[in-house]
Amino acid sequence: VQLQASGGGSVQAGGSLRLSCASSERTSFMGWFRQVPGKEREFVAISGRGGRTVYADSVKGRFTISRDNAKKMVYLQMNSLKPEDTAVYYCAADNTLISSSMRDASAYDYWGQGTLVTVSS
Repeated sequence: VQLQASGGGSVQAGGSLRLSCASSERTSFMGWFRQVPGKEREFVAISGRGGRTVYADSVKGRFTISRDNAKKMVYLQMNSLKPEDTAVYYCAADNTLISSSMRDASAYDYWGQGTLVTVSS
């Protein structure tokens, strides 16, 4: 499975960005993680079977994950962005996750190349 993320950029605090991720194949789970230098990759959101979505507490109410299965795409709409949202955002996918592993980056088999989001104050 090949994943290609896009849509990153620079925005002021309070602004919005929409990330996109194109997959070469359909997968059961598609999600987003983010990482800043010197820190571990952090779970952001996931879209699973039956339209189930899970969010990190830090983005709940501000970010929305959505999927277009026909196009094999996943999106992350990010609103009310904060400087602490600055990171490289990675698209991830897998077919065999269990609930307890959805937030664990090591559980995902497929990763995109990352797209940088910079939020200035």
